[in-house]
Amino acid sequence: QVQLVESGGGLVQPGGSLRLSCAVSGSTLDGYAIGWLRQTPGKEREGMLCISRSGDITYYEDSVKGRFTISRDNAKNMVYLQMDSLEPEDAAVYYCAADDLGCPPYGLGYDSWGQGTQVTVSS
Repeated sequence: QVQLVESGGGLVQPGGSLRLSCAVSGSTLDGYAIGWLRQTPGKEREGMLCISRSGDITYYEDSVKGRFTISRDNAKNMVYLQMDSLEPEDAAVYYCAADDLGCPPYGLGYDSWGQGTQVTVSS
């Protein structure tokens, strides 16, 4: 089973940018679709976007379109989430997740998950 470790979270001011990284190990990245999800206290985990094995991007959350983008570097076994124009509502624990069958419906139901990284958006 693939292992995933997120990094890059922290405190950022509203309007700022942050790049999260997802390090994949235990298998080669090119066999997996990778998604980013987030969760705030008291709410369900929500899928935001996913990148397929071929590099196609699927957005599940309208509020991040035009602000967040996902990319992958198969040679480095890394996936990135670039977040721009951050808003206080974006504060959450962010997770990356993997699935060898492709990007799942609704951005949920992945086979493997990371432990998450906290993003705080505040002035």
